[in-house]
Amino acid sequence: MTAQTIPGDSISLSSGTSRAEIALLGAQPIRWQVGGRDLLWSGDPAYWAWHAPVLFPVVGQVKGARVRIAGRSYDMPRHGFARTSRFRCVERGPDQARLRLEPEDADTTFPLPFRLDLEVRLELSALRLAFTVHNPGPDVLPYALGLHPAFPWPFDGSSPEGHRLVFAEPERPEVPVITAEGLIATARRPIPLADRKLALASDLFRDDALVFLDAHSRSWRFEAPSGAAIEMTVEHFPHLAAWTKPGAPFLSLEAWTGYADPEGFDGDLQDKPAMICLEPGAQRCHRLAMIVHDSPSSRTRDGTGKP
Repeated sequence: MTAQTIPGDSISLSSGTSRAEIALLGAQPIRWQVGGRDLLWSGDPAYWAWHAPVLFPVVGQVKGARVRIAGRSYDMPRHGFARTSRFRCVERGPDQARLRLEPEDADTTFPLPFRLDLEVRLELSALRLAFTVHNPGPDVLPYALGLHPAFPWPFDGSSPEGHRLVFAEPERPEVPVITAEGLIATARRPIPLADRKLALASDLFRDDALVFLDAHSRSWRFEAPSGAAIEMTVEHFPHLAAWTKPGAPFLSLEAWTGYADPEGFDGDLQDKPAMICLEPGAQRCHRLAMIVHDSPSSRTRDGTGKP
């Protein structure tokens, strides 16, 4: 399809019995439905008004909500400006779309040229996203990128008890402490992660998110007691995080290329740990998929899940 600007507030995609809706404000997936079941968090503002925000060009909190670039200081909100900027839909089909954000459309004073493309593709049991960051400018572009989707907890009609996270690879049973300002501390706190499994309970999140820096796993699952699961697979997202507000009926699984400022950091944005420094004329792609798996009891003996 030729590049074009498609008007409207959101775009709808369909694939068989699956449906998705992507808001142009922030390129945020706001609905993902498989077989009539809603899998994304509703965005109830009584708890958390977002669904699955895109994080760019920073992830998490930066000290004083400002970044320094080439010696000058610029405003930078938590998680960056992409989630409050309006993307343009430049390509669209029944089950896929490409959205684009460039400086002239961004809600920011960020001084560096960039282009952020998001390709969304809906499949029968998966929602796949490919982010491509381009640097059209003459200078290095430092950036971090993330996706922050949330899912109902419980998501299969059961009670919240008995849900767990299951990692593809062993991970450390401790996570960094998050300071009151939202920064990454050097101190760590233990979590009850054993044998790649973490039993979920609301009080796990009383001290903020569980952040797995440089995670070994390239996939992890949010599993219900029935065995039904929402799996996230990632490519070129080295950091993972899980978060909810204690007592809220959702769980967010996050994939990041970078993270909040380390406690005590006071340097230029391109010197911040975990930032990607994209050379002039270069581009980099980061991929993520959310996949729903039925409970074993809902499948037939041949494993297809068809009645």
